[in-house]
Amino acid sequence: MQLVVILSFLMVTLLAGGAIAYIIGASAVLSFAISGNTLYLAALPQRLYGQLDVFAFLAMPLFIFAGDLMNHGGLARALIDFSMSLIGRLKGGLGHVNVLTSVFFAGVSGSAVSDAAALGTALVPEMTRRGYPLDYAAAITGASSIIGPIIPPSVILIFYGALMETSVSALFAAGIVPGLLLAGVLMAMNAFYAYRDNHPGGKADELPRIVPSFLKALPALTLPVIILGGTLFGVMTPAEAAAVAVAAALIVGIAYREMTWQKLMGSLTRTAVLLGALFIILCAISSFSYLAALEQWPQKIAAQVNEWGLSPFQYLMLINVIFLGAGMVMDVKAAVALFAPIFVPVALQLGIDPVHLGIVICFNITIGLLSPPLGGVLLILATTVNMNYWRLIRATFPFFLAELLLLMVLTLFPGLSTALPTALGLM
Repeated sequence: MQLVVILSFLMVTLLAGGAIAYIIGASAVLSFAISGNTLYLAALPQRLYGQLDVFAFLAMPLFIFAGDLMNHGGLARALIDFSMSLIGRLKGGLGHVNVLTSVFFAGVSGSAVSDAAALGTALVPEMTRRGYPLDYAAAITGASSIIGPIIPPSVILIFYGALMETSVSALFAAGIVPGLLLAGVLMAMNAFYAYRDNHPGGKADELPRIVPSFLKALPALTLPVIILGGTLFGVMTPAEAAAVAVAAALIVGIAYREMTWQKLMGSLTRTAVLLGALFIILCAISSFSYLAALEQWPQKIAAQVNEWGLSPFQYLMLINVIFLGAGMVMDVKAAVALFAPIFVPVALQLGIDPVHLGIVICFNITIGLLSPPLGGVLLILATTVNMNYWRLIRATFPFFLAELLLLMVLTLFPGLSTALPTALGLM
């Protein structure tokens, strides 16, 4: 009952619109008082430092910085041109280009919001100029941006791996097949809508030539190969791969003649601001994790699960509901940091594979970026393309349902996530 009261208070205050870090931190301290554990607050500073002193976290700021450098260094335009040269002549070609660019962009960015901002600025106006409805152009952009956090290098997978002590390299490998499956589903839906609604596209379209666009995009296309090859085959740790990504992003930006001193300083500033907000949230949430350990919440949840007689699959479905609901109203990383330490240990006790569990949770909570009331991708896109928020929600709803169905498939068939890391000896 105490856990229900605390989480209910937390959700109500979050929906009221306060700063998430302050609300979580205040709720945590109040929870210590309510539960009679105020004496343990003296050890809280040491606990907070220990929560952040994790080597795997070093990769996160570097990948965020590399993604921002790429976003402002001409990468998006080069990848869009190359994608258009490959499949732009198909019926509904720009919709396919949208999805394929997200796959390429995911390999260097790892952020759905960055993907949505870049493609919303560069591709949505082009789609509407060529005759696509604004609703559809924005919807396919939002749906495809969800690929970013699934295909490695993914910031959310690094975050989850560091938080739950799961191999980041194994999570990277596990995210490849689900990410490509998502791309395939979205391309199939785009083909259906293209023929049903007679979207533009065809052989008559004037598109970039393949060889010149490939040569221009080649520096960007080599980055995922370097990053994934280095991490999956043990040549580099994720943190070292992130440092290589930053150096390569700078070189690519200079090669494209897009990177200026002002853009570099802007990327540093945005990365520092984002990290400051992120680590404040981590500190606040680690207070809750500390209280959860003191109050033995995971053990109580495990006892309740045993009492209900839930199977591993049924518990996974329960986790899906919890994390999907959290993703609808909370920041993705905040939701993972708050709920994963409480619910994941029980899943591991039930014999659920930790890598499969990480992919299911991260895929699940990322879908929340595309769902009301506070979907981050929806908010960014609505602002970027100057579109009514609720109109955008209606447009993206079919894609949201398709991604939910794919989530159910991934939950049912663990091998889709675990086959590749097992084959590479990372499990």
